[in-house]
Amino acid sequence: MKDIFAPVAALLVGAAILLTGQGLQGTLLPVRASLESFPTIAIGVIGAAYFLGFTLGCMKGGELVTRVGHVRVFLAMTALASATPLIHGLVLSPVAWGLLRVMTGFCFAVLYIVIESWLNERATNENRGIIFSTYVMITLTVTAAGQMMTLLYSPSGFELFIIASILVSLGAIPVALSTSPSPEQPQSVDVNLRRLFQISPSATLGCLTSGLANGAFWSLAPVFTAGISDDTSWAAWFMTSTVIGGALSQWPMGYLSDKLGRRKILLVAAIMCSGIAVTAVLVFSDLSFLGVNLLGAAWGAAAFPLYAISVGHANDYAEADEYVMVSSGLLLMFGSGAVVGPFIASAMMALSDSSGMYVFTGAVHLLLSMYLVLRISKRVSAPPEQHIEFRDALTTAATASQVYEEEIQYIAEESAEGNNES
Repeated sequence: MKDIFAPVAALLVGAAILLTGQGLQGTLLPVRASLESFPTIAIGVIGAAYFLGFTLGCMKGGELVTRVGHVRVFLAMTALASATPLIHGLVLSPVAWGLLRVMTGFCFAVLYIVIESWLNERATNENRGIIFSTYVMITLTVTAAGQMMTLLYSPSGFELFIIASILVSLGAIPVALSTSPSPEQPQSVDVNLRRLFQISPSATLGCLTSGLANGAFWSLAPVFTAGISDDTSWAAWFMTSTVIGGALSQWPMGYLSDKLGRRKILLVAAIMCSGIAVTAVLVFSDLSFLGVNLLGAAWGAAAFPLYAISVGHANDYAEADEYVMVSSGLLLMFGSGAVVGPFIASAMMALSDSSGMYVFTGAVHLLLSMYLVLRISKRVSAPPEQHIEFRDALTTAATASQVYEEEIQYIAEESAEGNNES
């Protein structure tokens, strides 16, 4: 296990620290905006501004990596993301905050591209799933920890903005001082959605589904619990239970994806999400406090690993110079889903009741599971692993990952057909 994480330990530690600051900032800003009597619509626009910046970052982040490399981009985006919380605290204006959130979204999209493409280059066939699942587990855990840090000081003061800035800044230190080799600069990183779909339609749709469902959850979970109980604390407990369930399931799901094949685990997770959603709708009116939290933990355990496993699956099929493009494209699919999902889910909730959130998430996961059944039935195999000299192994590790053992006999046939079905 030590050998698996040693090449990426500094990167994971740095990511954990800076994402703690991001979690704190994400909770602090809407609370402080309410205290400053920002109009409700302005608060909504400020939240949407983050995803606008995130989308821009997904489209331009790869270009930055091509120009100056992973380490310089990581340090530059960390410095810029560290400055924005301080400006938030100094300039209490909805317009200024909207612009700052665009900047923050841009920075973190680029940081995610750097982190995920870096992890892919250091991953091997046998450990890609467990590495990415550990990364997502860390992301969920530290984000929740950052949210809890809002209890340290009053959100009406300047202290929490300072803490958020400090945490993001400290995240750069492990990466800057790491002795591990940095990834090579890619030559071509333009986001090509057609090529991304050719590489792995299952992973592309998996990331889109994850964005649709998770975006709806993060936006509407308080509305869901409000339809059950007038106690506002239920929302906090429900979301915490969901995060804990998602964090605990990351490692076993990633391990199983390494051993059994990623599409199989994606299918199992999607079916579980659909089943849990149906259960939530059927028992909605009878849910107790314990039932709500068990529901949240179960849904998080099934839904949250989807993104990490999808990313690992896409990189099983990517070429050596495509890992940055793949990371950018999959983040773009996730972000697009996170923007659209809340709108559709809220419309379903308006037409029925609060359980409409799970009607929506159950439907999107059911569609994904149906598509995965179709893909698995075609028995599409991954490209054969190339045997290379040891000194080149790290730079090409992201081009291959675990394939289904029973499908290896079809590799020659698939390669002759141009690997179009992958």
